[in-house]
Amino acid sequence: MNDTLTKLKKRLRDFASKEDAKFLQRFFKTGPGQYGEGDVFIGVRVPDNRKVAKEFKDLSMSDLNILIKSPIHEERLLALIIITFQFAKADDKNQKLLFDLYLSNTKSINNWDLVDLSAPNVVGAYLLNRDRSILFKMAKSKLLWDRRIAVVATHYFIRNNSFDHTLKISEMLLEDNEDLMHKAAGWMLREVGKRDVEVLRGFLNKHHKIMPRTMLRYAIEKFEEKERKSYLK
Repeated sequence: MNDTLTKLKKRLRDFASKEDAKFLQRFFKTGPGQYGEGDVFIGVRVPDNRKVAKEFKDLSMSDLNILIKSPIHEERLLALIIITFQFAKADDKNQKLLFDLYLSNTKSINNWDLVDLSAPNVVGAYLLNRDRSILFKMAKSKLLWDRRIAVVATHYFIRNNSFDHTLKISEMLLEDNEDLMHKAAGWMLREVGKRDVEVLRGFLNKHHKIMPRTMLRYAIEKFEEKERKSYLK
């Protein structure tokens, strides 16, 4: 390991807490058979992780590729925060390199916080004005985190008033077995509704009878009680 990564890891541990590590291990479901099984935490909160990310914001691509594969959750999170920092300021060539680095490491982007913090501002941002078909391929992946990246990345499209891919991917996920996917799709649908409630109602009127309950509840969260109850009947 080179000097930069040694310093980075040491700096991150300046903020580590054994008590927080125990809490995070439980919160992110790291027990046997749970979605985060085997993940390791050192107990660094996100605001502190961001402080370290700012200090090492110019980390090289090769070091990012090493860091994102770390067995330590907070180190993978740190790599992703730095990638989002760099992506926002990168030219087209370096955005492509960061996008490729991201997609080649989705097995390491393996918890909902890692996906949600990074997918819109890297994958979504890169694909906004490009061919988005890779998202449909990811939505069919056996890897839970590929599927979550696919739908959460569309949050960037939603913020730019582009809803089609959110709706199409959410349709693909109607029969997904994972509650984490029901939550993610419902969340994105709710975000669509904040921009154009009639688009959301159109989706709900077509699918609400077969939608997983969690997805439906998340999608209609901002509706008035009467309308929520009508969809939940």
